[in-house]
Amino acid sequence: MSKTHGILLVSHVPAIADGLKELLSQVAADVTIISAGGTDENEIGTSFDKISQGLESFEEERVLAFYDLGSAKMNLEMAMEVATKKVTLYDTAFVESAYTAASLLQADAPIDMIEEQVNALKVK
Repeated sequence: MSKTHGILLVSHVPAIADGLKELLSQVAADVTIISAGGTDENEIGTSFDKISQGLESFEEERVLAFYDLGSAKMNLEMAMEVATKKVTLYDTAFVESAYTAASLLQADAPIDMIEEQVNALKVK
């Protein structure tokens, strides 16, 4: 399995981001998965700094980013503007799309197949 992409999980609740990371690690042990949940004080909310630090900690140059709610998306978009990594943000069902992406990355599926599967889970 080549490690070309990592996964970033952004949630308002640290336990949700960390719990999803734990779940994904069961199906994608070889995929780098980083959670950035909560504020800097680990309260409910999001943190530009946590998200930025998460993005920069990847060894992979490409990151697939998933989030739970609107302000998480806003902070993620701001962090993407200054990131040195190529980040793809998905407006998709948080748990389901992150799970799909992780399991397909683990199976070494081509990125276009992953994109097709994840984009089918778009939130409208």
